[in-house]
Amino acid sequence: MLETSARLLRLLSLLQLRREWTGAELASRLDVTARTIRNDIDKLRSLGYPVNATPGVAGGYQLGAGADLPPLLLDDDEAVAVAVGLRTAATGTIEGIEESSVRALAKLEQVLPPRLRRRVDALNTHTVSVPYDSPAPSVDAEILATLSLACRDRERVRFDYHNHQGEPSKRAGEPYRLVRWGRRWYLVAWDIDRSDWRTFRVDRIASCTAVGARFTPRELPDEDLARYVSRQVNVAPRRYQAELLLEAPAETIQSRLHTSVGTVRSVDENRCVLHTANDSLEQLAVHVALLGVDFEVIDPPELVEHFRGLSARYAKASRP
Repeated sequence: MLETSARLLRLLSLLQLRREWTGAELASRLDVTARTIRNDIDKLRSLGYPVNATPGVAGGYQLGAGADLPPLLLDDDEAVAVAVGLRTAATGTIEGIEESSVRALAKLEQVLPPRLRRRVDALNTHTVSVPYDSPAPSVDAEILATLSLACRDRERVRFDYHNHQGEPSKRAGEPYRLVRWGRRWYLVAWDIDRSDWRTFRVDRIASCTAVGARFTPRELPDEDLARYVSRQVNVAPRRYQAELLLEAPAETIQSRLHTSVGTVRSVDENRCVLHTANDSLEQLAVHVALLGVDFEVIDPPELVEHFRGLSARYAKASRP
């Protein structure tokens, strides 16, 4: 059996994992009696942690939101991780948290022991970031928080959404996971009105509201949701949808191809078909050229013409 202080920390971590726990569940997890759980809950409340209790057979305990933030205990590695995370957030893509990240970082660094401050300063002084060619799409921090809580609590949401062409629509969904891919955030959700899975770019979501209705989890479209998002982004509407026959085994192309570029289908042991899409013929040509294999453009005709122009230009450049 855990000592009282260790048990309180363990109880607190359990309350943070799930929205609701019954007393019997907590007692079983901590190997104590229901009476001990009630006493420990009272101790957490006296320390400033707002724990709500619902009476009855279906009742339980829930960690609520208090008027003040209770004290937090961080070990050395956690403190350094928080400091580095705050520095990253101060220059990140989540809108509205830059200033608050700087303020929180200043407070944290003020109380860091010298040994930890040196570690944080070393990371800050000796690391640099290469800027992107274009600005990252910004994400509203409140929308991100609303979606993450709805994913955790299995709560339906409603939101306004603009698609790739900028067309507005109102959506109702069951949110399952937020996926960060590069500089973009994606929401994987079951679209209630369309009765199908959808992937939404969070920077295109506005006026997101959790409606309070809970949902029963469905079987996910893929056990690896990062892979699922990658596949969905590849088939998203683009100006040019391209199909190319590559003179190389599918395994070879997959080892050279980033998942964001396209998907590969094997034809035989020596050839495969690449399906890719982009709004730019130039970008399509670059992706294909970097594969370093012979190929034939099946579609679209515009890409064939673009390669003919490139061929003439390169032939002229290679003349003695």
